[in-house]
Amino acid sequence: MLRGSALAKVDDKGRVKIPNLFRTFIEETYGRDVFVTSDSGACVQVFPLAVWIEKEKKIAALPSMDPSVLRYQKVVNYFGQPASLDDQGRLLIHPLLRSHSGMQGEVTVIGQQIYLEIWNREKFEAILGSDPFTDEDRRVLSSHGI
Repeated sequence: MLRGSALAKVDDKGRVKIPNLFRTFIEETYGRDVFVTSDSGACVQVFPLAVWIEKEKKIAALPSMDPSVLRYQKVVNYFGQPASLDDQGRLLIHPLLRSHSGMQGEVTVIGQQIYLEIWNREKFEAILGSDPFTDEDRRVLSSHGI
């Protein structure tokens, strides 16, 4: 399970070193192949390739002309590319996604159970400040037994 967060840096070549907190689990469970994408352009999403393939199977079972399905496929494929972690655990974020998501300098890598999100640290902290976790959020989660 991918959980928690860690800081990392994007180097001048557009590579981010996946923190060992996540890298070990990904490599031991799934191998080095991943799918790097985004469903918004605001952050980078890194799916182990096996997880992404299962997601694609679910998408393929949906009505192919559903506008939401079409929009989702457009955006994740526009930003998406297969990639592999190198021997040092680095991952190349391709220029289009790097530009849209502000991937430069210090970033925050967040475990989202089955995939990773990578955010420009300043952007993510601004979002936390402007859209905080609230008592209403707690009530909604409580109603789901969490």
